Amino acid sequence: QVQLSESGGGLVQAGDSLRLSCRVSGLTMRTTGMGWFRQAPGKEREFVAAITGRSSAATYLESVKGRFTVSRDNAENTIYLQMNRLQSEDTAVYYCAAAPGRFLVDAAENYEYWGQGTQVTVSS
Repeated sequence: QVQLSESGGGLVQAGDSLRLSCRVSGLTMRTTGMGWFRQAPGKEREFVAAITGRSSAATYLESVKGRFTVSRDNAENTIYLQMNRLQSEDTAVYYCAAAPGRFLVDAAENYEYWGQGTQVTVSS
């Protein structure tokens, strides 16, 4: 059974940092592309970042480049999203997602498995 479980969200002030974690079970991490998405109230879900299965190659939403970093620890079956210099516009529910056999894809329909989400709220 595949399970993705996010953690690390919270309420922070603008300019602060947070690190989100996504623990994965039931998948082979090195052959699975992983991604982070977010959904703000009243908005569509949007792609944030994606990382390959074996390396640290990644792709990002333009507005988070230079502030967010996605990484993975296959030995721990976990991916991370380090978020620095948070802005109020980053407030959303953040989801991790898994795309077996697909890498660095930004369209949600490519991801087969999803976590339940973790809330990030940035106060200005």
